[in-house]
Amino acid sequence: MQTLRNLTPLLAVAVLNVTFGQTGEASDQTVAPAPDRKPLVLVAGATGKTGSIVVAELQARGFPVRAFVRDAAKATERLGPEVEAVVGDLKDMASIVAALDGVGAVINAAGSGVAAPANNTPEKVDFEGARNLAEAAMDAGVDQYVLVSSQGVTHDDHPLNKMFNNVLIWKRKGEEAVAASGITYTIVRPGGLNDGPGGVRAIDFQQGDNSTQGDAISRADVARVCVAALEYEDAGNKVFEIQARDGEPQTDFAAEFAALAGS
Repeated sequence: MQTLRNLTPLLAVAVLNVTFGQTGEASDQTVAPAPDRKPLVLVAGATGKTGSIVVAELQARGFPVRAFVRDAAKATERLGPEVEAVVGDLKDMASIVAALDGVGAVINAAGSGVAAPANNTPEKVDFEGARNLAEAAMDAGVDQYVLVSSQGVTHDDHPLNKMFNNVLIWKRKGEEAVAASGITYTIVRPGGLNDGPGGVRAIDFQQGDNSTQGDAISRADVARVCVAALEYEDAGNKVFEIQARDGEPQTDFAAEFAALAGS
């Protein structure tokens, strides 16, 4: 992982200091192996249908989690009191900067929703919010940004654009802003979503946004892919679509990430 790679020089210095001491003479002390530290992950949209499952998946895989939410009470109700929740808004840069303190990775599962209020439109959330979080994360030295986008974002005539304030067009602009920020990114474009369990069907990885149809994928499987992207360097600077398909479910996605073309 990138975070562990960044720690390597510091760990090497620590080993030398313990082994040889301050004078350069050999020491009898035994050096314990470095722990497998996982980065603190900030989850935007953490109380949403997909975001809350992302939080649970991170916890299950041993990642420390911080939820970036607009409503603390809602966060406690949906995520449980053990999850650290920081109140803020993707439209408020100061609150984003404060929430990023100590964070090593970001997963942005926020979306404007179907019945978005005037101040929470696709332009404000899916574009400006994604951009704000990416730029602040880059400035804060965050290692990776995973964005949950959508299949069909390159199809301007998609019916969802006509129905929901050009939501896919704004998601695409959000993707572009994340890529332009300079941060290492992974952009995940799920097709239709359902609330079924994860790990039941195989997941099909595609690139090129060539289809706007296909088997719906469970939010749980989307969460699995997003969290796995933090664990494999080959997921960095990749954009891809995912759908469910018949077949044996993958136990990991190393081969799939490695086979994807970089952006």
